[in-house]
Amino acid sequence: MTIVINMRDGVDERGIRIAARLILDGKLVAFPTETVYGLGADALNARAVKRIFEAKGRPADNPLIIHIADFDDLGKLAREIPEEAKLLAEKFWPGPLTMVLPKEEGVPDVTTGGLDTVAVRMPAHPIALALIRASTPIAAPSANISGKPSPTLAEHVIDDFYGRIEAIIDGGETRVGVESTVIDLTSERPTLLRPGGLPLEEIEKVIGEVEIHPAVKGKLVDVAKAPGMKYRHYSPNAQVIVVEGKRENVRRKIAELVREYRSRGLRVGVMATERHEADEFFHLGGTEEEVARNLFKALRELDRRGVDVIIAEGIEEKGLGFAVMNRLRKAAGYRIVWA
Repeated sequence: MTIVINMRDGVDERGIRIAARLILDGKLVAFPTETVYGLGADALNARAVKRIFEAKGRPADNPLIIHIADFDDLGKLAREIPEEAKLLAEKFWPGPLTMVLPKEEGVPDVTTGGLDTVAVRMPAHPIALALIRASTPIAAPSANISGKPSPTLAEHVIDDFYGRIEAIIDGGETRVGVESTVIDLTSERPTLLRPGGLPLEEIEKVIGEVEIHPAVKGKLVDVAKAPGMKYRHYSPNAQVIVVEGKRENVRRKIAELVREYRSRGLRVGVMATERHEADEFFHLGGTEEEVARNLFKALRELDRRGVDVIIAEGIEEKGLGFAVMNRLRKAAGYRIVWA
């Protein structure tokens, strides 16, 4: 049985105590962060962490991110903390930034996907911080079945995991909507492994130029040092097609594709920043922040409405747009139409 703990009105101390006890007992608890909902277990309990992989159907070589609530906890997880990590933590933690660092021996191999590095972040959400402080550092990937769109509402987690995990904390809708940005600080130069809720431009203001890993642009890799690099991700049941190009050309191309797919007898959904005629439509919003916040919700909602094809409008790859386009292209399996 899964208990759902309502914290839509804010942190509930009794609910936190219940959830923390479950974490310390080796159980699984889904909880909100500022980015997406996480599926959490005691990061230092190998048996508990293994249950995350089993529940999600996640490949064992896909490392997890450990969530902490205090900077001092970083020294228990990483054997070296370079100056860049201290600068980034001071500027952006708590926040949607994950740093990959050399692993401390006490961190189980299952948590890091067998790697000698560890991915760590400090979430900017009062419920997440309260839960960690009441328990232990928590390993938590997104709380969805592996390969599916990440959850930004407790209802999404309930759809995927009710009856399969011990508890779900309902903290309402997440604020950012895409996962954290991941920076590798174990390479010769700081390297972006995954764009996310903290724009790359902001990071480069603090530590200078950051290299972009080829996996960010879709190149296949043998070893994933961070989530989202190697396997199929963010995909709904419907086929997703991303339309990219100049705004007016994109608008015309979307209308053309809607007519084409409907002529084949398929139900078509469109997710875009302005209205389109289709069987189903989801308005993503007008700013990059709104688009990021609504991205995964749109994919899940159009799936729920039973469309066969989802046509998604591409946006400019700046700021949060970089993360949005990374997720959209992966959701589409790189089925991109240029307009």
